[in-house]
Amino acid sequence: MYRNRALPPGPTPLPIIGNMLQLCFGQMAKSMIKLSEQYGDVYTVYLGSRPVVVLHGYDAVKEALEDHADEFSGRGTFPTVDGFFQGFGVILSSGEHWAQLRRFSLTALKDFGMGKRSIQERITEEAEFLAEDLRSRKGTLFDPTTILTLAFSNIIYSIVFNERFDYQDKESAELVKTASEIFEHVSSRWGQMLDIFPTLMKYIPGRHQKIIPLFLQRQDFIAEKVKKHQQTLDLTSPHDYIDCFLIQMEKEKNNLASVFNMKNLLTSVENLFFAGTETASTTIRSGLLVLLKYPEIEEKIHEEIDRVIGPNRSAVYEDRSQMPYTEAVLHEMQRFADVLPMNLPHQVMQDITFRGYFIPKGTDVMPLLCSVLRDSKVYKDPENFHPEHFLDENGGFKKNRAFMPFSAGKRLCLGDVMAKMELFLFLVAILQNFSLHSPVDPKDIDINPRMTGFANQPLPYEISFVPR
Repeated sequence: MYRNRALPPGPTPLPIIGNMLQLCFGQMAKSMIKLSEQYGDVYTVYLGSRPVVVLHGYDAVKEALEDHADEFSGRGTFPTVDGFFQGFGVILSSGEHWAQLRRFSLTALKDFGMGKRSIQERITEEAEFLAEDLRSRKGTLFDPTTILTLAFSNIIYSIVFNERFDYQDKESAELVKTASEIFEHVSSRWGQMLDIFPTLMKYIPGRHQKIIPLFLQRQDFIAEKVKKHQQTLDLTSPHDYIDCFLIQMEKEKNNLASVFNMKNLLTSVENLFFAGTETASTTIRSGLLVLLKYPEIEEKIHEEIDRVIGPNRSAVYEDRSQMPYTEAVLHEMQRFADVLPMNLPHQVMQDITFRGYFIPKGTDVMPLLCSVLRDSKVYKDPENFHPEHFLDENGGFKKNRAFMPFSAGKRLCLGDVMAKMELFLFLVAILQNFSLHSPVDPKDIDINPRMTGFANQPLPYEISFVPR
């Protein structure tokens, strides 16, 4: 197999299969980290016949995504979902197409409260609905996945659709279920095989064949919502993201090259809905498992909540400035959960010489977020959970430069500010009202994320929320 000698060094690829023998399916991120031990922080791996430049560690990832933000701002090849999205949507597009959609989406999302007090009020209200549901369960054991995903989905749902789900609604539960299934299939061994051999895997049965049908099922739901919006649209008074997009489509209806079309609307809504739900809900689910493992950490948060907020009023995001321990635990939860260990794929938008290596335009790049969040040069004990990673010697909160759960640079997550607000307000609302209990002895609880491919998830568990 021909190897591009100008690219950074890496393991020698074999014909057709590339470096498949060096990669462990089910532990792809760990395989990539292991290769860095031999080939350094910038190396090339072949996924089938496709070369991918891998960036390992905080220094390399920061240099690429922040210091050379424009050059590394493209969206790379992502075969597990490219068959459905085909370069459309605000997250999976590139170039000027992406730039226009991102600018529009940021403006529209801010107009409907993202990063403002109005979205805080929505999150607080949703946290109250969540607490009410948890209280109704009277301390019984259950898997918290669905209820937490529904709670987080209602925030982005309110911005995009101007509605909220009822937790008992079957349609909403089904939509949440499809998102979780897609997450699972994309991260499975089948999904990883599809990433490496996209053409071949189209003809082979397996879990990967369920990905596009599930996306189509979700698209039908979104299309129905868009149809209703079209029927009630007031061009002078948009109520949500969909209305804003439809108004922009109307403004540019005579521009044949406009990015504001129905395909981009449907896929952008799917992008926002998926990204705004799964990563944050997975993080809080991982975090609650950590608190079951370390009840002494939960108790310290209880003490801080009681002292700063008390039992009667709802938390506000500004409270975090007086709650350094809770803030540190939340940051450590995000670091340890490592939900997207290999990031979404990037692509260089122009020829660039990076760290002495020539990387041609169009080359895919994999910035390993897991190697940043667990960089031993920055974190004292990166493989274990320690709130002290974000606390100074006086117990005050301290920032850490290698905290990049939302990526960095031009492709920084659209909803990073909202996600931080959600995590704080939801966690505080839960622990203000409940103590957490598990039937499993803390010493037997495994909090290490289930490392697969695209996404990490906590091992399944049951929990009871006992009113305080």
